[in-house]
This record gives sequence, structure tokens and C-alpha cells, in this order.
Amino acid sequence: MPHLHILRPEFEAGFTMATSPLKIGIVGCAGRMGRMLISEVLATSGTALAGGSEQPGPHIGTDLGVLVGAKPLGLNVLDNPEGMFSAADVVIDFTRPEATLGHAKLAAATKTALIVGTTGMGDDVHRALSEAAQKVAVVSAPNFSLGVNVLLGLAEKAAAILGPEYDIDILEMHHRHKVDAPSGTALGLGQAVARGRQVELDQVARKSREGITGARPTGEIGFATLRGGDVVGDHTVIFAADGERIEIGHKASSRVIFARGAVRAALWTRDRRPGLYAMRDVLDL
Repeated sequence: MPHLHILRPEFEAGFTMATSPLKIGIVGCAGRMGRMLISEVLATSGTALAGGSEQPGPHIGTDLGVLVGAKPLGLNVLDNPEGMFSAADVVIDFTRPEATLGHAKLAAATKTALIVGTTGMGDDVHRALSEAAQKVAVVSAPNFSLGVNVLLGLAEKAAAILGPEYDIDILEMHHRHKVDAPSGTALGLGQAVARGRQVELDQVARKSREGITGARPTGEIGFATLRGGDVVGDHTVIFAADGERIEIGHKASSRVIFARGAVRAALWTRDRRPGLYAMRDVLDL
């Protein structure tokens, strides 16, 4: 006769918790990236939309499903993210530095994990994220694309192999509406090649060139920025020496790659200990 295995109530409750959908909130939900994040959450198994917030404006009160062209969800765009943070397991933030500063404090206060794709952040925002990471899991990355994170690893490895006779420049192009330059991804690539060379980026970075600049110093890491059209994001790392040039790059044709990576990072934070993590941790690179 087969043995019957009866689940204890506490085990059953644990099983329910482990398999319940991860509740994800979206700040800046009415923007292009915010809407794509909502759609990605709705399309991803194991997740549920906890809510969305936006700055005061015409979208406040709009059903989140209607906002992205889906059926009504019974969740409306909020003008205050505090309640959403309390209801969510994790919140995804692709907004502006001044908004992310407040969101980091909310994450710490509500013990809600935070995924941050905001770029152009200053020291005050980085400090707030570090403080929040003492209480919750925070994943902050200049780019959530799988391909870009592979590029980051390749760039670091190449910089470690190639000697100082190879000049390094990072070229990036984005749409005309992008407000920060160089892009966060370009700066992340700069950090990667600086690690490969075992130097501090701030000591060797050249973020623009104009006029009579003189000969290029050995070991300088240069940046070049282009803006125009609707370019989602192009990044190229150039290693140039006498007689040869190596170029490795990535071109994004859709923001869905960033949304997909951010939702993947959100799922990774489930039961994760507090700490400040990067996308390389999520992908185990």
C-alpha cells in the first residue's frame, strides 16, 4: 500500500509563499520605459503588477492596463508612490536622479527591494542607494540588457590583455531626448576598462575634446557622445594602436531588452539578502 505524505500547515504555507507571484511596482509608469516595464511584468510568469506611479499630470487615475493597451486591471496610476511601495515586493525605477533619491528612501522605509536603471545619478543618490541596501536588496545598473552586460565583461577583459599602447575610446549614441551625457552605459564601460587596467576612471577619463587639445596622454580613456533621431542606444569600445584597431560594440533596437532584464533582476531579488548588487551579480558573470 503506498504511503500518504501529508503536508504540515507550516510547510504548506511556506510552499504557497514560495510560489506566489512576485509583486512588482513601477515608478514613472506612464513614460516610454514605464509602459514597457508594465507590459513585461504582465507577460512574465511568476510576477504580478502591484501598481504604478507617475508625476502629477494627465495620466493620473488611468487604469494601468488601459495605459499599455491591454484590458483593465483595476489598478490606477497613482501620484504618490508610497502606498505602492508598501504593497510591492520590489519596485523598478527608470526615472530621474531626483526622483530615485526619494524612491531609495521609500524602499528602505518599507523594506521593499529596488531595481534602479536611472542614469546621471550624483553622489547623493548613490549614497541613498547604499543606505537602502543596508536594509533591502538593491540592484543598480547602467544598463539591464544581457548583451550590454556581456559587452562590459568583454571590454574589461580586453583592457586587461591589451597594453597601454592601445588607446581606448568609448563612443555612444542615443535619441535626441536623452538628457545626460555621456550615457550611464558609456560610463559603466569606462569603469569596466579602468578595472581591466587597474586604474581609477576619474583619474584618466576625458569626457570631451575641443580646440587645441595637444597630443593624447598615454592611458587616457576617452568618451564621445552623439545625440539624434530615435536611437535607442549604440555603444562601441575602441582599442586603437599603431597598425590595428579593435572595436567591440552593442546596438539596441528596442527598449524591451532593458525591461526584460529589469524584470529578471526583480525576480532575482526574491529572498535575497540586503545588499547593493549589479547586473553582473544577477547574471552570475
